[in-house]
Amino acid sequence: MSCRYLTFENRKSLEALYSAGEELSTIAEALGVHLATIYRELIRGDTGKLDQNGRNGYNAELAQSNVQLSLKRRGRKAAANNKTE
Repeated sequence: MSCRYLTFENRKSLEALYSAGEELSTIAEALGVHLATIYRELIRGDTGKLDQNGRNGYNAELAQSNVQLSLKRRGRKAAANNKTE
């Protein structure tokens, strides 16, 4: 297992395995990530609805857009807070 971000292809695989009813530990093993990564990813891509298995829904595209938004927000705060006169 390694510490890394999931790729969009990993997220699509997670979505397929999750909707097929696979156990989360099996999904984590298949993707080569820690179980906690799967839990965080399911929160990131939560659709707010239940899937056919009665679990919270997961959407890979939603998760990917949330990650991209998060990465875009990183860094310095607004320049107004850093004024030096």
